[in-house]
Amino acid sequence: MRSIARFCGQCSCGCPELFVDRDAPEERQVIVTDDFGQRVEMSLDQFASIVEAAKSGSLDGLALVH
Repeated sequence: MRSIARFCGQCSCGCPELFVDRDAPEERQVIVTDDFGQRVEMSLDQFASIVEAAKSGSLDGLALVH
């Protein structure tokens, strides 16, 4: 499993992280962990769909403004 990105927030409890595991079954190769020890597993195609939505701006409304 290879770390791709760490999403650091303003807390001291750990950070969500994105991993790719090419040895995992195809539908579980992308792993996102949260700062509570939970994980979400998905295929590269599913993750590509999330990336495309982010690039297109359709997820912009989800960002919280402080």
